[in-house]
Amino acid sequence: MQRDKMSLDIFWLKDESLEDSENLPTPDVLALEISEDLEAALELFQSITENLEAKTEVDF
Repeated sequence: MQRDKMSLDIFWLKDESLEDSENLPTPDVLALEISEDLEAALELFQSITENLEAKTEVDF
């Protein structure tokens, strides 16, 4: 089987919004946003877990 000669180099992919570091939010704002995102993700996982547990109880 012959392999493709594709390159996985992604050096050309740039997030242009990060190039201007003067416009970045302050660290406390970044930390708050990260915390809020993590809390939302945790709530989603808890909901999924509860749904799976409920489904398992119905199956038995």
